[in-house]
Amino acid sequence: MVARTKANTSDAGVERISDAEHAVMEALWERSPQTAAEVCESVCKDRGWSIPTVKTLLSRLVQKGALATKPDGRRFLYTPLIARSAYVGGESQRLVDRLFGGRAAPLFAHLAESEALSEDDIAEIESILRELKK
Repeated sequence: MVARTKANTSDAGVERISDAEHAVMEALWERSPQTAAEVCESVCKDRGWSIPTVKTLLSRLVQKGALATKPDGRRFLYTPLIARSAYVGGESQRLVDRLFGGRAAPLFAHLAESEALSEDDIAEIESILRELKK
């Protein structure tokens, strides 16, 4: 296994996950355990992938410590070893650190200035902030 460094890991303690690997993780976070064929049913059609592609991605995720495998007859069952919330938290913090100097306020300012936030988004953020202040 590759030595993990701060540069190639998320706060969840797993090596960085590519966009393709993330699609596989989302399928497994949605429902697990699953076989490679079941994961393929979830992601292959939309992405134009085949079962060998999914098996390669699953193997990489196992090597990275993101998935566990368990033999089930002639196939394997895959289960996430990291929670989606932990992964999202680590990636979110990495984004804020890398692009906004570790501060979330400039991120929100950027989203507001670029009109990426709807009125509903702003109301939800305001509600969350009120709850955090309590």
